Amino acid sequence: MKNLIAAAALLVSASTAEAQTVIFGAGYADYSDSQSIDQAIFSLEYQHKPFHEATRFSATWGAAFSIDEDGDTHIGAGLIGVYAFSKRWFVEGSVMPGYYNASNDLNDLGGSFEIRSLLGLGYSLNNGNKVSVAVTHKSNASTQPDNPGVNALLLRYHLNF
Repeated sequence: MKNLIAAAALLVSASTAEAQTVIFGAGYADYSDSQSIDQAIFSLEYQHKPFHEATRFSATWGAAFSIDEDGDTHIGAGLIGVYAFSKRWFVEGSVMPGYYNASNDLNDLGGSFEIRSLLGLGYSLNNGNKVSVAVTHKSNASTQPDNPGVNALLLRYHLNF
C-alpha cells in the first residue's frame, strides 16, 4: 500500500514540470456487489498537454490515482478526450487501465487489473481553472470470472499549469 501511494506521488511530482492539468476529486463510490461497502472516494489525476487539438476537440494522455476510505486503491494511465460545447462548457471522457488493490476483501473487484472509465461535464472559470462533475466506472471488463465493478460520482477541481 505504501509503495503504491509513493509511486502515485512520484508520478505526479515527476510530471508536474510539463503538466497541463492536475485534477483533485472527491465523491462517493457505490460498489455493485451487495456485500461491498460503499464509501467516500478521493482522486488525483494528471493530464498532459494535448497531442491533438481541433476546433472543439482535444486528445491527451493522463494518469489517475484513487483511494477510498478503506484504502482500496486504483492507479491507471490512458487516453483522455475533451469536447468544448462553448467557451466555458465541456464534456470529458477517458479510459485508464491499471492496477487495483482491494484493502477490504468485501470490495474485491475480481482481480488486480481494472479499467477506469470516466464521463464528466465541466465549466471553465475566469482564472483558467475548471470544475466538473464526473461519473467513473471501474471493472475488469470480464477478464476475470468475477467482475462486480464500482461506480463513483466525483466533484472535481482542475488546476491548470
